[in-house]
Amino acid sequence: MTSASSQSPAPSRRAARSGPLRKLTARGRDESHRVASPLELFFDLCFVVAIAQAGVQLVHALAEGHAGEGILDYAMVFFAIWWAWMNFSWFASAYDNDDALYRVVTLVQIAGVLVLAAGVSRAFDEHDFLVVWLGYVIMRLAMAGQWLRVARSARAAERALALRYAGGVLLCQVGWLGLVLLPEPARPWLFLGLAIAELCVPLYAEKDYSTSWHPHHIAERYGLFTIIVLGESVAAATIAVKSAVDEHDALGQLMPIAAGGLLIVFSAWWIYFVVPIHGHLRSNKQAFLWGYGHYLVFASAAAIGAGLEVAVEQTVGTAHISTMAASAAVTLPTALYLISVWALHARHFKVGIAQQMVLPTTALLVICCTFLGDWAVLAAGLVSALAVAVGVALTAHMAAGESARRQTAPAA
Repeated sequence: MTSASSQSPAPSRRAARSGPLRKLTARGRDESHRVASPLELFFDLCFVVAIAQAGVQLVHALAEGHAGEGILDYAMVFFAIWWAWMNFSWFASAYDNDDALYRVVTLVQIAGVLVLAAGVSRAFDEHDFLVVWLGYVIMRLAMAGQWLRVARSARAAERALALRYAGGVLLCQVGWLGLVLLPEPARPWLFLGLAIAELCVPLYAEKDYSTSWHPHHIAERYGLFTIIVLGESVAAATIAVKSAVDEHDALGQLMPIAAGGLLIVFSAWWIYFVVPIHGHLRSNKQAFLWGYGHYLVFASAAAIGAGLEVAVEQTVGTAHISTMAASAAVTLPTALYLISVWALHARHFKVGIAQQMVLPTTALLVICCTFLGDWAVLAAGLVSALAVAVGVALTAHMAAGESARRQTAPAA
């Protein structure tokens, strides 16, 4: 991943499409109509499996009353999923040449994702991270290989960048072996240290030279992944509806959860995509913060779906937690999502204190909904939908005011 910099390479056109193998050289930031490729879409689709597995295990942990342990395991596993996705996405934005070798290496990374997904349940249930680590080995070796290809074709400054990336990826991967070898109490601290080290690799690699990622392409890639994680919540709301149909005795209690869940997901989509973030990325040198901060956006969006399933299980009596705990499983990740989206990019497009306070106030009200018992999820959904309506009304009001000012300006 990279940040905008004055030291970025001069825009270069994509290498000519000839032959199955081509040099892995930088693409230009001035490319028009740059969109996600079919290979990138396939790559994202395969991450659904890993995200779904993490969500299922989070549901089991929360429903059994092991919230602290479950959230910690979820944070660790989701970091591995998100970081692997992000490494590929920013690399592909700068260097995707779509030759045969690039495609094969990307498919190898997809295989690693599937191996990682297969080990998620063991990581949660037995704290055995061996399969997760092996999946990560496959992905990270492939990623390092891509950077070495860049180094082979690049000039001095860009070669140094590529070698720093490759070396950083491999060193961190060796460190992750500690999750397999070290005693269980030491693993959270190892995770924290290595997570920081991983985040520092791009900062170190690009200290002298920046890659030519494409702002519109990156914004689209993040948007697509947001849709994927929100899709997990849509699936959870669907389960709630199905349960309402199957469990006729609990129909009155489950329908509010289903309706509230859909309102939360619809509002989450609207709030994220209401602003054209690629323009902000093009001019903002804090792209690292924006990209890294999406860990909270993605993790909380996926956790909303898990929370909805927990709320359903508690309602039908299969979860061993209180109504308030089940409600919190929905309201807390919803509030975190709202605050994260506001902090990362929504606030940059808000004018005036009224617009700025809509999402923070909504997050606070959603948390307060936790104490409303069986109606907590529906209330949180209504509050989220109201925030969207208020945001639209404020935007329309300001647009009307601006239009009126423009019409009266000549007369003045």
